[in-house]
Amino acid sequence: MSSATDFISELMRAANEVHLLTTSEVSRLLDRAVDTIRDLRGQIGVKENSLGRDVVVYLQTASARAKWLPLDQAKDALLDAASTIRTLKIVLDAKRKPLGGT
Repeated sequence: MSSATDFISELMRAANEVHLLTTSEVSRLLDRAVDTIRDLRGQIGVKENSLGRDVVVYLQTASARAKWLPLDQAKDALLDAASTIRTLKIVLDAKRKPLGGT
């Protein structure tokens, strides 16, 4: 498994057990997700949305407000992070795969 795949699993587990996490743990996971998303986007060549409708902005806001986030919103943010990373990883893997390769 790749580190991105491992991190997706970690985010999914955290979302399912969000009631067991501290606010700082939620914030740290979201911050790591932001870094991972930016890294994957850089590898793919995708730029952030300058209109502020970017998932990164949403995750940064959720991280900064983790102390006040209801559990369902913290769970949603973690799941959104996992979904975004999964999608970017699929795109990156497809980009790296040679045409006609298996």
